[in-house]
Amino acid sequence: MIQTADLRVSRGPRLVLDGLDLAFHAGDLIALIGLNGAGKSTLLETMAGALPGYAGQCRVDGREVSSWKPRELARRVAFLPQTAGRRSPVAARQVVFMGRYPHSPGWIESPEDAAAVDRAMHDTACLPLASRAFSALSGGERQRVLLAAVLAQEAPVLLLDEPAAHVDLPNQIEMYRLLRTQAARGVLCLAATHDLNLAAAFATRLLLLHEGKPLAFGTPAEVLRGEAFRRAFGREIEVRAEGDGMLITYRAGGGPR
Repeated sequence: MIQTADLRVSRGPRLVLDGLDLAFHAGDLIALIGLNGAGKSTLLETMAGALPGYAGQCRVDGREVSSWKPRELARRVAFLPQTAGRRSPVAARQVVFMGRYPHSPGWIESPEDAAAVDRAMHDTACLPLASRAFSALSGGERQRVLLAAVLAQEAPVLLLDEPAAHVDLPNQIEMYRLLRTQAARGVLCLAATHDLNLAAAFATRLLLLHEGKPLAFGTPAEVLRGEAFRRAFGREIEVRAEGDGMLITYRAGGGPR
């Protein structure tokens, strides 16, 4: 559904993504992991059409991202950036309704729009926030409303940059359960995250980026227990079996990277 070939993206003089050859398919929840500056946000922005000046190929459904009209692309790809509309004074429900713009000819809410908005707000536990000013919400509440707006867009691809940032732990878990459910319904979900435990628990696959290149792409067990992970994160990070999953912890006094 999304493919890249020799994808290269620069920000100013710095080459941020360097020759990525990747393929992402429907039904996966893929966690993008890596240190700060690894290229996670840049990859998501490029796939969302927000960085058109890339080199190489980045295709959605076989068509270059840069060739799509914005409204057409928004019917295929929904994008949640890190800093989306956090100071908007409008009601939370209106923020979610903005996710319907690819489907609506104007700003008149149709019955289909209302149903999609209500469904998305229910799924993200945002209905009690509907009439409150978005700017008056807590950081975690705003993040849930923004996720609802992305879901209301009803696109088959979700690109999410730190979707659980500022969210309390119970709601983080519910968010990732919801994303896993979306993937099970055939949606392609890609989420950049620094929470390796959430990634290990819910993602079907992990993409490990390091200095603009993919070091590993596979199941959580394959990536987190591999040498590429230790190379990127250092040997102070310990990965061990915990029940049916894995637990990632920092081991103080570990050896050098």
